[in-house]
Amino acid sequence: MKQAQPAGQTFQSVKEIEQNARTRMEKALTDLQHEMAGIRTGRASVSLLDHIRVDYYGTLTPLNQLATLHVPEPSLITVQPWDVSQIGAIEKAIRSSDLGLNPMNDGKVIRIPIPPLTEERRKELVKHLHTITEEHRVAVRNIRRDANEAIKKLLKEKLISEDEERRALDEIQKLTDTYTQKIDAASKAKEKEILELK
Repeated sequence: MKQAQPAGQTFQSVKEIEQNARTRMEKALTDLQHEMAGIRTGRASVSLLDHIRVDYYGTLTPLNQLATLHVPEPSLITVQPWDVSQIGAIEKAIRSSDLGLNPMNDGKVIRIPIPPLTEERRKELVKHLHTITEEHRVAVRNIRRDANEAIKKLLKEKLISEDEERRALDEIQKLTDTYTQKIDAASKAKEKEILELK
């Protein structure tokens, strides 16, 4: 029996193709949610600092592996380094990030006030959100294309009937619609959060 090989992968059945597509679409959604967590809203959240890497003895290390992060009030994040000698490096990494934050340190703790967003900054953030949302929609459509090609290959190699092919293509389209809706819903919720005036 010949094997179907889309994108370097071998599929023997429609079920395998659907499972692979579902797993990849779920990963695209998770990736979007992770990226959106790093987009600043008017409210303090430790996830804002997820993307920050600190030069820790020559190794770029995620901030949350070097310090305790805390939100004592809605417009403040505190960063308490485990190794106080790293406070300068941590402050520098936060200051040089693209978050537009102004950290202050007292030698033991870094306080990061989260200023309210200006109207212009909100619009920039929404534009950025739309860009990453579209990238993830495209990723889902590409997964659909790969799955459809794999299904057509199974038909060509007479591993499935035309009826099975039609059903499988319908299933992949339903899966695509479901994940596109999940991506859009997550994006809309984040947009509302960005635009809400605090």
